Order: sequence, then C-alpha cells, then structure tokens
Amino acid sequence: MVENTAAEFEGEEGEVQVVVVVDADMAGGRLDATLAKVHTVLSRNRIKDLILGGAASIDGKPVSEPKYRLTAGETITLLAPPPEDAEPLPQDIPLDILYEDDQLIVVNKPVGMVVHPAPGSPDGTLVNALLFHCGESLVGIGGVKRPGIVHRLDRDTSGVMVAAKTETAHRHLSEQFADHGRTGPLHRAYIAFVWGMTETGKGTVDAPLGRDQNNRLKQAVRKDGREAITHYFVEARFGDEGWDMTRVQCHLETGRTHQIRVHMAHIGHPLVADAVYASGFATKINRLPPDVAEPVQALGRQALHAAELGFEHPVTGEEMLFEAPLPDDLQALEDALEGYDKAFAR
Repeated sequence: MVENTAAEFEGEEGEVQVVVVVDADMAGGRLDATLAKVHTVLSRNRIKDLILGGAASIDGKPVSEPKYRLTAGETITLLAPPPEDAEPLPQDIPLDILYEDDQLIVVNKPVGMVVHPAPGSPDGTLVNALLFHCGESLVGIGGVKRPGIVHRLDRDTSGVMVAAKTETAHRHLSEQFADHGRTGPLHRAYIAFVWGMTETGKGTVDAPLGRDQNNRLKQAVRKDGREAITHYFVEARFGDEGWDMTRVQCHLETGRTHQIRVHMAHIGHPLVADAVYASGFATKINRLPPDVAEPVQALGRQALHAAELGFEHPVTGEEMLFEAPLPDDLQALEDALEGYDKAFAR
C-alpha cells in the first residue's frame, strides 16, 4: 500500500514497482526518507537496503545513494520484493467463546490480542488461536494471511468478534460488513469513555479519514480521505470540580481504521487513556480524584470496548445479536465513576 502520491504495479515474478512523482513538498528531501513516507509496508531501513542493492532509479537511471536529494518533477521507481504470505501456525491460546456452530464462531477478544499476524506480531494472535481451536477446516478460508477473519479490532480494543469457518460464511459475513448495516442487519455498538462533556446527548461525526501525513501510523481527518461516519449516544456523564468524563455508545456507519478514536478526538472528546489521539489530554489525570485516577492510570490503553455485534446467520438467515460485558479494567473505571454521576437531558 502507498499514499496517493505513488502508484504500484506488479512486475516480473510478483515484484512490485513503486512509482513516485516528486512534487514540491518532496523536493529537497532524501530518497530513502521520501519513499518511507509514501510506502506503508516497507520500513525505512528495508528501503535503504533496497536502494543500496540497486532497486531504485530516478527518471530511468539507477541511483544507489539513499541520501540522494530529490528535485521536483523527477520520477522515482523502486522495485520492491513481492509481499510474502504469512502462514500462521495453530497455537493453544484460550478463547472466550460466546457462540459456535459449523459455520462461524463468535468470541470476546481480550485486550492486548492482535487479530492476525503482522510485522511485530508474528504469533499469539486470534488467528493462531482459531487455527488451533477449529483445526484444519479453517486453513485458507478467506485467504492464507487471515483465515476466517471478516473484520478486526485494534490490539487494545476488547470485545465481540465473529470469524467464518466456511467459504460460504466468509462470503456472506464479508458482504454484511462491507454494507456496514446501511441496508442490511449488521449492528455494531461500542462503549467508550471520553474526556469532557458533549454538548448534546447524541450526535453524528461525518468526517473523511486518511493516513496522517506527518505520522503514517496514525489516521487523521482529511478532505481527501475516505468517507467515515460515526453516531454517538451519551449513556452517562461524570465529573466534579475541574474534570468531566462521558460514557458514550458509538455506532459505525463505516469501518475505517481507528475511526471512533479519531472522530471523538476530532470533536474535542478523545478517548480516555488513548496515548495516540489524546496525548494533549495526558495532564488531565492530575485533576482527577485518586479513586478515579487509579483505574485510569491502570488502563494503559484506549477506553474502548466492542460491546455488541449483530448480523444475519449466513446459512439459516437468523438475525443474531451477541454482547460482551465490560472487561475488568473498564469495569473498574466505571465503578470508580459511579460516585460522580451528573444528571443530563438525553
């Protein structure tokens, strides 16, 4: 994957040509640094090695100097190796199973579990656990890298997930998630604890999202981003002198990476303990009473939980709804907040 400033073409033996036309913003920058900004898979060190190995050219002429300074209008071509399909192995990892039949399995994903193997998380994932639990019947369903997976949650977001155990289930569930419940039965509800007190009891954030131009690991609201719509409903408000916190339920009309986290931060109410999108609110913890500050400090992750998941069974057509209670860390926060309830009009 690359940003809009680049294009990818499959070459011989599966190799990928990454072509970048240098614009005014890129001019003067280093070749390796610029390629690292627009290429979202390869690391800067890996790109540097490829350049040193003769995989890069400028306007058709080989360039083997990573520090080469770019000029506007130049065309960079990087010949990257084909992506390798991971072959995840079964691992005996306990699963909190909410439902299972011969077509699908519904689990309550714990905090800290990655959904599928990726750089930095080669094993210990939900996929590894599913392969062990379901056996060889799951292998290859929907692809080698992510067998059975039709949606995902961030590593540090807990809650309900469904995985397919057959190609039929994978196809039908994927179609429902692609529709995001706009015309079909898919239902997703998340519980989030956010900083501050929203102006109204409910609202909609309609703001397109794309990769942050200054940090490729983050998402940001961008005019040229992909459509993203989040509906939120206030469930409870808490606070005392100097601080406010709100529990909201969020429903997704689209499914973008970090959508709830970015959207709530965009309207001035980032998620509690979100180190990425609420860094500017880190000092707010100093205003909390000790009994609230303690569970907030203990979180170590964004206060977000996938509480409900509803969908149509891919074979029987039955509409199913599953719920996962708050995990212990968020329950501890809610228990601490109970003494600081604020009345509000819904």
